Amino acid sequence: MQQDNDRLIVARRMALALLIGFAPMAMAQDVQLSINGAEAENTLAPVLRSASLTVALAGDDRTASPQDYVAAARADYRRLLTGLYAQGYFGGTISIRIDGREAATIAPLDAPSHISTVAIAITPGPLFTFGQAQITPLPDGTMLPEGFATGAPAGSEMIRAAAIASVDAWRDLGYAKATPDGQEIIADHPDARLDVAIHLDTGPQLTFGRLIVEGNVDVRTARVIEIAGLQQGAQYTPDALAAAAARLRRSGAFASVVLNEAEGIGPGQTLDITAQVAEQIPRRFGIGAEISSVQGLSVNGYWLHRNLAGGAERLRLGADITGIAGETGGVDAALTADFARPATFRPDLDLTISIALSHLDEPDYLRDAFSIETGLTRVVHGDLTLTGGPGLLTAHEETALGSRGYTLLTFPMQAVLDRRDDPIDAKQGFYIDLQITPFLGLSGAADGMRLYADARYYHSFGAGDKVTLAARGQVGSVLGASITSAPADYLFYSGGGGTVRGQPYQSLAIATPTADAPDARSGGASFLGAQLETRVNRSKKTDLNRWRRI
Repeated sequence: MQQDNDRLIVARRMALALLIGFAPMAMAQDVQLSINGAEAENTLAPVLRSASLTVALAGDDRTASPQDYVAAARADYRRLLTGLYAQGYFGGTISIRIDGREAATIAPLDAPSHISTVAIAITPGPLFTFGQAQITPLPDGTMLPEGFATGAPAGSEMIRAAAIASVDAWRDLGYAKATPDGQEIIADHPDARLDVAIHLDTGPQLTFGRLIVEGNVDVRTARVIEIAGLQQGAQYTPDALAAAAARLRRSGAFASVVLNEAEGIGPGQTLDITAQVAEQIPRRFGIGAEISSVQGLSVNGYWLHRNLAGGAERLRLGADITGIAGETGGVDAALTADFARPATFRPDLDLTISIALSHLDEPDYLRDAFSIETGLTRVVHGDLTLTGGPGLLTAHEETALGSRGYTLLTFPMQAVLDRRDDPIDAKQGFYIDLQITPFLGLSGAADGMRLYADARYYHSFGAGDKVTLAARGQVGSVLGASITSAPADYLFYSGGGGTVRGQPYQSLAIATPTADAPDARSGGASFLGAQLETRVNRSKKTDLNRWRRI
């Protein structure tokens, strides 16, 4: 019995050894891609390497089998040919040899047990240029890509770009179903010339039909239609469709928004649109804490409802305590309630109501205040935001000059133009913030106006935008009210990261000594600041913390 068991163990070990011996071996050791006789090798090489599955397989850290390499090589003929066509080479030849054998002759299931070398040899041939380059019909003033012209390099990607541009030109005029209807592309190999003629079927000019809403559960369908703002009967434009989707996303009530055009044309040359939405979880709350060597400990919490009454109304209740054991005065605290209703009066207007009860313990004043502000917010073209509306502020403040209570009727207005490439880590573009706040003293304070402007500019250069130049300018002024009669927090202080770096928080102020308070200070009636920075990206590993930002 024991002898039979020993024989069985030996047989199993022999079978395992045979299986290991005949198993396909690991990945190829060498994948070579060469381009023969191409004047534009520097341009072609990155394109063809990116197109090749075999090159990608060799660069993968995971082990690939010989069958994987054979399958990738066989697929590369078409992929590399497409890459050549994209760059304007229509007479090229491609050879892919696996240990000397042409990959096209190797069936994937007949792959060798081991692969040492894959050699990809490409002869692009001559660069073709456009002979005839024509797309008809075209609206007056249509700008096609500059490269789609007689004598220019004739790449398939350029043909595609020109066709897309021509279709987009018709769609911008309301011809939503414009599409290429036919094409004639002739390659003249002796003269290395490509003649292209594309005909478009514009279809009829369309207007918006119904907006069909799908996926909403708690947000009322009528409100989705109001927020989207697609006016039935208005001329179709892609911009109007994009703006409607942006308004729905901006409401905060939806996790995803997709607007799909109907495949067919409706009665009266109309086009129905289907809005497929997925709603956000309606309620959310959060708590947080932050500690700083200058500002001390800050704690905050909030509760948020994204769909308060079924119309995508947004309510946020918040509480903040800052400056605990800090160097920026005493402890500040605030209770806030913010309400927003999208599409009020018209689709691009949001109604906002903000209520705040606050306590500020600043180095030069102590202030307790209650404020309420109502306003309308309009987003124009996605990068310009306009806000304005009346407000009421009542406060009690204590300074070295004494204490007083006052009540103001305010009308804050703001315009923000943000054309930065990234609001958190800007490398190109600019940002402008303009604020005007007229105020009428109902009691205890004078009438006046507070002006403030903040402008920022960014420019990057070098490989990968490694170096960024940043500039910032700030200017502000209080008009009509003196330093002693204007609210203390309407005046301007300097010092700290938001104004003058390297100076303690609000350390730069105006001396206002009196007989009873020889060390009294206050903010200034006007302010002018400028900052210049050079940022150098030295490491990709410290993306969020490597720079000081303005």
